[in-house]
Amino acid sequence: MPPPSEPRRTPGRPPRISRDEVVGTARRIVDEEGVDRLTMRRLAKEIGSTPMALYHHVRDKDELLVLLLDDYAARELRRPDMPAAPRDRVVAAADAIHGALAACPWIVEVLTADDLMSASALWFVEQIIDGLVAAGLSPEQAVRGYRAIWYYTAGEIVVRTAAAGRRAAGGDTYRERAFAAVDPGELPRLASVAERWLPLTAEDTYADGLAALVDGLLAGGVSGRPARGR
Repeated sequence: MPPPSEPRRTPGRPPRISRDEVVGTARRIVDEEGVDRLTMRRLAKEIGSTPMALYHHVRDKDELLVLLLDDYAARELRRPDMPAAPRDRVVAAADAIHGALAACPWIVEVLTADDLMSASALWFVEQIIDGLVAAGLSPEQAVRGYRAIWYYTAGEIVVRTAAAGRRAAGGDTYRERAFAAVDPGELPRLASVAERWLPLTAEDTYADGLAALVDGLLAGGVSGRPARGR
């Protein structure tokens, strides 16, 4: 009886790829080179496949980025034990988000597009919204409060990451040169702290700022007034 023949292979057909392989390779590209370097064509080349084959797993780059967000959230975004007090629950959830994202700043760049959201992160958003409502805000005020907390959190990470990159590059910065030329007669307060400005602004004050922001939101509510000019 002749041995069974091996499966017939079509010459030139790219190898089969899995979604895990797609996500893993995309994550490596982003970690090593940044999110701007991730394209479907580049990803296909790294995997040894074709862009068309990738579309069996992801619809476009946005969906790929959402998969990366879910992958990271599942691995790194741990749900902390929530305090009983609503105000403390808001702070704990926001601090957990900050801690996870600060370790991987490229995610903030993706999330600030505002249309992309990891389903794995919605539990933390729920904790913030629920805590603000339980502390006395209306649901509408709570959403505005969450937005203020998110803007503060994302902005802090973006600014701190950029500043760290500038310092790592060496040399003085425009800010250092500007403060070196401060006129004490015109700007006495800035002149008094000019020599300490860099170490003071390099301090990690996120937790203090978050607490102050949450306390302010709860003390005065969140205005629903339209912006000026509208």
